[in-house]
Amino acid sequence: MNKISIPKGANSIILGLRYLGHEAYVVGGCVRDSLLGIEPHDWDICTSALPDEVKDYLLRRNIRTVDTGLKHGTITAVLDSGEHYEITTFRQDGNYSDNRHPDSVEFVDSVITDLSRRDFTINAIAFNTAGLVDPFHGRKDLERRTISCVGNPDDRFSEDALRILRALRFASTYQFHIEPETAESIHKNRDLLRNIAPERIQSELCKLLMGAGVTDILLEYSDVIATVIPEFLPCIGFEQNNRFHQYTVYEHIVRAVGNYGGNDLSVRVALFLHDIGKPQCYTEDEKGGHFYGHAVPSTDIARAILERLRFDNRTKDEVLELIFNHDAVIEPTQRVVKKWLNKIGEERFLQLLDVRMADIKAHAEGTQTSRINRCNSLREIANTVLEQRQCFALKDLEIKGNDIISLGVPEGKVVGDVLRYVLEAVINGELPNSKEKLMCAVRQYLEVHGFEFKK
Repeated sequence: MNKISIPKGANSIILGLRYLGHEAYVVGGCVRDSLLGIEPHDWDICTSALPDEVKDYLLRRNIRTVDTGLKHGTITAVLDSGEHYEITTFRQDGNYSDNRHPDSVEFVDSVITDLSRRDFTINAIAFNTAGLVDPFHGRKDLERRTISCVGNPDDRFSEDALRILRALRFASTYQFHIEPETAESIHKNRDLLRNIAPERIQSELCKLLMGAGVTDILLEYSDVIATVIPEFLPCIGFEQNNRFHQYTVYEHIVRAVGNYGGNDLSVRVALFLHDIGKPQCYTEDEKGGHFYGHAVPSTDIARAILERLRFDNRTKDEVLELIFNHDAVIEPTQRVVKKWLNKIGEERFLQLLDVRMADIKAHAEGTQTSRINRCNSLREIANTVLEQRQCFALKDLEIKGNDIISLGVPEGKVVGDVLRYVLEAVINGELPNSKEKLMCAVRQYLEVHGFEFKK
């Protein structure tokens, strides 16, 4: 296990509180990640000092405070350096009648009592320069790469059902296994997730999907996934009866997600939902099962899911476009690739190739090679077009709207039509992207369409 190096600002606050006779520690995720050798994003502090005492201490040091959650004992210290530290008083929680929030909290003076309310042992570790406080053996679970609840798993999940998804997320992110009692409780209590706000589910689900261990988790906990996204239920166990597929629809989806090794969330989410509409359009003949046009229902179902889970508009638009086009036939020629670059843009086209490659690698063994080669060819052509700055969009043309207007064409639709006409000719290799040649083509176009223009 790695050593913990507390940031100067956080350590100064901790030492100051301890000097006044209070206990104070860094706690939770920052300790966990430090022990794993991962640089923490945030450093949280817990203390025996009451909120008013924390505020008074910080104000005397001219440190600005924000009342982040006074009801639950949390104050944020904002240092001049820009660092932010959440400082929370030791507490124990009351009942969780809504499976989300404690009905009440009671401030306590014991760090062990505070740690006992936390979700998993790996998050129930506190540290200051005096050493670790680890009453639930979280460090040992880190060494064993294990997710275990603090105390009774049923109690922890009934307190906050989102912890079910958090367990899966941590297992996926760190490639940990979930210990048997905790795993059993996850399956048993999955319906509690129906009480959780969509935004919270979305956040945990996205982190889960981005984890290196996502394949194993999605396969093992398909019942949990189908609880938060019931649209997956028809996909689980649905045999494809197709020589290109050796897995059920759900298994194929999961393996496609795991095949993508990049860090683009939109690609992962698109893979997660790309075939969700397959059961709706299944047909069968003497050649086996078919899913003609499945991209359309998959896109429609995905749209409903993304809207329900409150995805932002940009991610939603990216994902839906990738799903809609994931199975499109794209010939590996410069002309066709340029048309696609023009149609969906270079960023989206490269994302689409990532989706297609991960999808192909989840097909049946022995059917992948030609499709992989085709996908690689598309990427090579796209890279060549982009590296050589070849023309595939209006912005790349050597003429602009003003050049056409200078011929006497009024501003408006006609200018756009003319530009699109010459762009199509350039993409098709019928015209070079030269101002002289393009303007000549423009004049010919206008003559054919009966326009009079300046000589």
